[in-house]
Amino acid sequence: MQPQPNQYRDARLHKLKKIKELGIDAWPAKAERTYSISDIVTEYCNIVQWSAEQLELNKITVSVMGRLISLREMGKSVFGHLSENGQKLQAFFRKNDLDDNDPKTWELLKLIDLGDFISVTGTLMRTKTGELSVRVGSIQFLSKALLPLPEKWHGLQDKEQRYRQRYLDLATNPDVMDTFQKRSHLLAIIRRAMESMGYLEVETPMMQPIPGGATARPFITHHNALDIDLYMRIAPELYLKRLIVGGFDKVFEINRNFRNEGLSQRHNPEFTMLECYSAGQDLRDMMEVTERVFHASATQVMCSEKLEFAGNEINYSIPFRRMTLKDAISKYGGIERSLLDNPDEIPKLAMKINIQDIDKKTTGRLLGDLFEHHAEKQLIQPTFVTDYPIELSPLTKELPDQPGFVDRFELFVAGMELANAYSELNDPIVQLQRFQDQLMEREAGNDEAMLLDMDFVLSLEHGFPPCGGLGIGIDRLVMLMTGNQSIRDVILFPLMRPQVYQISQTDQANA
Repeated sequence: MQPQPNQYRDARLHKLKKIKELGIDAWPAKAERTYSISDIVTEYCNIVQWSAEQLELNKITVSVMGRLISLREMGKSVFGHLSENGQKLQAFFRKNDLDDNDPKTWELLKLIDLGDFISVTGTLMRTKTGELSVRVGSIQFLSKALLPLPEKWHGLQDKEQRYRQRYLDLATNPDVMDTFQKRSHLLAIIRRAMESMGYLEVETPMMQPIPGGATARPFITHHNALDIDLYMRIAPELYLKRLIVGGFDKVFEINRNFRNEGLSQRHNPEFTMLECYSAGQDLRDMMEVTERVFHASATQVMCSEKLEFAGNEINYSIPFRRMTLKDAISKYGGIERSLLDNPDEIPKLAMKINIQDIDKKTTGRLLGDLFEHHAEKQLIQPTFVTDYPIELSPLTKELPDQPGFVDRFELFVAGMELANAYSELNDPIVQLQRFQDQLMEREAGNDEAMLLDMDFVLSLEHGFPPCGGLGIGIDRLVMLMTGNQSIRDVILFPLMRPQVYQISQTDQANA
């Protein structure tokens, strides 16, 4: 019969009691450590392969800490592996070595379980199989794992449990640890790329009196001292633009946005965006910024211009393809291009694919529906789609030769929208009218339409130069770079329905 989790726990609690009876501090405040495992692996394996003879001659003493992830006994010797930050190092315990230091140490080793944290001090060596190891002279006990880790050969498999207990996912699935290390590296690369282009990183409010900068439903909270409702931001756009009004030349922010919408493989209500604005520039300049960010991410994080995603090889070499929204509908929908220039034909085309509420939607919104139906999933290689209907982009400058259309692009890769950019609208009179149009849409039932932000309009009236603006979805970018097809696999703690926990009878008795 297999032991139940509480039986494992009781057995480990018994060992913990024995450790304390040996006079050993079971929960020390600090670990003895002179090197990280990563540093040792890099210095003695990755950069220069030190031979067993060199290690024996130099007698390099190290102290390292980690979680014990394997342990096997061979007579008076024990071999184990310590894991830290996704790297592992073998520890070689020999009874004679430990007894010479402290007779209690061999006894302590028998009380240590897989999952426990320990620190070992000893000299570096290579085993007969050539594996870099620490010949352990002493052990410091750091923390008892009262519950066992998931079975070591298969790791943590259940998707929901992986997201709820990400700490176990990281501890047992090396690929998961690698994904999040790459995510951090990618953010550092993006920041360096933005700074190299002259952008200054700034921070703007997360809680806003009026949610603006995008069409989305916000989360609402209440500020008790001021007795006002506030909204978790759906975008930082309107505050970043205020900084351009104030005299900043180029600004960017990498931070969280919050949108009160559904959960899916590509949507999480809390997500990370890069958003930037540059005075004196337009949409074409934002294309160049986007290309540089994506190319740097691929080549400097993943070390290749060509990466696999969902069975497709994606090529991030510059320049990316460009096409208009109407051209994309025509190409992928098999629709004669001239029909898309005739407003009377758009509702007919929408009816053929069963678009809902056609009579309540403008021609521009129906074009957006046609694009989403026919073209979006077909855009596998990086593609800038331009010339959007004005109804879909109320903060964007209108194209001078195409009334009703604006100077905007969205970047699509592998059928996903990854970036959104504008030649920003800087006429305060037109901006006020656009806001008023949005209010009419809201009254007509579109609860994602923008609210009127008069303070932002007032800022524009003090003068807003020509400006290019860009937003890039960081979570989706990490998905592309690492080959993960669910956004939950690139967010450390994705939103989950809360789980109810109960305190065990044993813990209640010990409380």
